[in-house]
Amino acid sequence: MELTVNPQSVAFIIEKAREFDAKVEPDDPESGSNPSDDKAIDILEDFADDPTLEELKSAIDGLNEDESRDLVAIMWTGRGDYDKEQWGEAKAQANTIPPKDRSRYLVGTPMLADYLEQGLDELEIEVPEMED
Repeated sequence: MELTVNPQSVAFIIEKAREFDAKVEPDDPESGSNPSDDKAIDILEDFADDPTLEELKSAIDGLNEDESRDLVAIMWTGRGDYDKEQWGEAKAQANTIPPKDRSRYLVGTPMLADYLEQGLDELEIEVPEMED
C-alpha cells in the first residue's frame, strides 16, 4: 500500500475538521458581549468571517492531485466503504472526483475528522500528534 499524502498533513486536516465540526450557529450575533464576560463561548459560533473553514479548505487545496485523491480514499476507508485490501480500488474511485472539487466534497462530509482518523487506523498508519 502506497500513501502519497503525509500523515502529518492528514493530522492537521483532522485537527481543523474537528474545530470546524465544533462550530454552531450564532446565538446572538448582535449581543455586544465581550470574551471576558461570556467566557469566550463565542469562539464556538460560526461567523462568516471565521477563519476555521478557510484554514481547512486551504489545507486540502494545498495538497497535490495524488495527495488529495489519497485523502478522499482515506476518508472512504474510514467510513467503511473500503478496507485496507481495497486501497487501490478506493484510490481509483477517488480519481473520479475532479481535483478542484475535492476540498468542497471533503469539507461537506459530516464527521470528516473521525473518518480520516479511522481510515488511517484501518490502513495501520499512526496519526501523528499535533504540537500546540
